[in-house]
Amino acid sequence: MGILEKISEIEREIARTQKNKATEYHLGLLKAKLARYRSQLLEGPKSSSAKGEGFDVMKSGDARVALIGFPSVGKSTLLSTLTSTTSECASYEFTTLTCIPGVIQHNGANIQLLDLPGIIEGAAAGKGRGRQVIAVGRTADIVVMMLDAIKGDVQKELLTKELEAVGIRLNKSKPRIYFKQKKGGGISFNATCTLTKISEKMVQLILHEYKIFNADVVFRGDYTTDEFIDVVVGNRKYMPCLYVYNKIDQISIEEVDRIARQPHCVVISCNMLLNLDYLKDMVWNYLNLITVYTKKPGQKPDFDDGLILRSNCTVEHACHSIHRTLVENFKYAQLWGKSAKYNGQHVGLSHKLCHEDVVLIAKK
Repeated sequence: MGILEKISEIEREIARTQKNKATEYHLGLLKAKLARYRSQLLEGPKSSSAKGEGFDVMKSGDARVALIGFPSVGKSTLLSTLTSTTSECASYEFTTLTCIPGVIQHNGANIQLLDLPGIIEGAAAGKGRGRQVIAVGRTADIVVMMLDAIKGDVQKELLTKELEAVGIRLNKSKPRIYFKQKKGGGISFNATCTLTKISEKMVQLILHEYKIFNADVVFRGDYTTDEFIDVVVGNRKYMPCLYVYNKIDQISIEEVDRIARQPHCVVISCNMLLNLDYLKDMVWNYLNLITVYTKKPGQKPDFDDGLILRSNCTVEHACHSIHRTLVENFKYAQLWGKSAKYNGQHVGLSHKLCHEDVVLIAKK
């Protein structure tokens, strides 16, 4: 029996098993097996030297955004509209057959936008070119999931399920579970709070399924069996995701209002160029980018060429961005902007910067 058949059999057994106290250990073991087989499917045969055809796109710019969606939802149109890149657009499915990169210029930053081929159901199992699409998606900083507003939330649920199957967790934070294998001593289990979704016995059963008999496990929150399996597997990717509903010009204003009020959602129309500026602002926010301007002594700030940095960055990060030797010769920084208590404040390397701060670096 192949891996795909094993996965299908386990999924069918999970679906037909009633969820209650008597079956929770059985279901936990099934989920652990399912996660193990899915990891094997994605990794491919270890003996195979041929990697197969993929989408080798060099990472460039200040951040990378993966544009994922079903065929014919408007991904290529959005890429052509937001960037200077032209991606082929047509009314039939699978117009895009490879990964097409473009660059969004926003707030002085160059944001790489990847138009990936349409994902179909079963992509995680290798149907279509789903595995290559998902592999590139894992290298991005955020996912923009393009959805057809006419079809409601069906596409969102199907795509989330496909991405979950390959270890991509959307808009979720990594579980605060400490897990480390050791050479002996058995399984040491501790929890800093009351656990209602998993027990020590379940933790041991899952670890035994992965042939792990010696490990330290500490739960720093009340987490589920699935979340613990994610920590054990260790290759999960936790990514922010924006759900972008296209074609809002073809649905009622009440439905547009309902979708727009959902968390992480943006409503747009590529054909009528509606709400695209707001989409760029949301992408910027989800990437956690800020712009910091530099200033030379006795001169005006350089507002044409700012430094693109991550939120919660410090003066030290700004120095590294300007030149790698600047930290060694650093004396102090002078600051103007939101993070300064007063204009021209003298600060050190550990001072946190805000968006549109102006900084002057003084050297020894």
